[in-house]
Amino acid sequence: MTTQLSRGRVACAALLLVVFAVAGLAGSASAKLTGNYTRFANCPYKNPEASKCILATTVGGEVVLGSKTVPIVNPAVLQGAYGEGDAEGNAKFIAPTSGPALSKAPQPVPGGLAGLVNCKEITNFILKTSCECTFENGVTGVNATLELARPASEIVVNENNLGGEIGTALKLPVKIHLENPFLGSSCYVGSSSSPIIWNLTSGTTNPPPPNKPIKGTAGELEFLEGGSILETKGTTMVDNSWAAPGVNGCGGLLSLVLDPVVDVSAGLPAAAGKNTAVLVNDIFIGSALAVRINDEENP
Repeated sequence: MTTQLSRGRVACAALLLVVFAVAGLAGSASAKLTGNYTRFANCPYKNPEASKCILATTVGGEVVLGSKTVPIVNPAVLQGAYGEGDAEGNAKFIAPTSGPALSKAPQPVPGGLAGLVNCKEITNFILKTSCECTFENGVTGVNATLELARPASEIVVNENNLGGEIGTALKLPVKIHLENPFLGSSCYVGSSSSPIIWNLTSGTTNPPPPNKPIKGTAGELEFLEGGSILETKGTTMVDNSWAAPGVNGCGGLLSLVLDPVVDVSAGLPAAAGKNTAVLVNDIFIGSALAVRINDEENP
């Protein structure tokens, strides 16, 4: 079978999808891909269950969490593959061969620690003193880092919904890590046992009040490598119907004291209709078969 025939066979495959997403981009040692296929070096294209490879970079947008709005200024990457969709078009995600499925891209929280913690509100002497020392040392920046809360296999993608700008195109179980020396290493909104669930759509949302409907978009499409790879630019995925729990683990052993202080300042917990995720993405989706053929042709 010639390369031209093989590529022609896969060119008709629907290569629509999106995300948010997030990951290391280093190629695996065994892959010898060329051209645009090199983007999928970490795709598990040799897995018989893999139908499409995906590399999606979230380049903008924002997350509104309770009373805090965090702009996305540092690119985050989602990489891996997904299989054939079920009767409703939902496909199971497959983790990459190397690196995380969702990269950890810290996003600066406007206002920093001062926007989350008022030292005067803390009654515990040790914690209050530590808070004051943190401000005196100028270590007041806080980052919010989106992390997967469940295994990559629990991500669900639906390329038909993405292209049609309807329904859920990407279901993503996440937690948000608040990072600052004073907050400790285990300060999270959401957890593996109780994740935040984002049902992201390129269509129009239908949130409970006080949020109002917002609209995403499938973005601008371009086919590469004879139709075996789809590139989308400006794909915007949105969800403003999700609920956010209160923080947990802030301040380490003193979290029972600090967690409520952070919750009050951040407006947490926040019911559905008070939170928003807007993710602007540049995405590459490729036929796993075409990627495998490219690899075999370049030993």
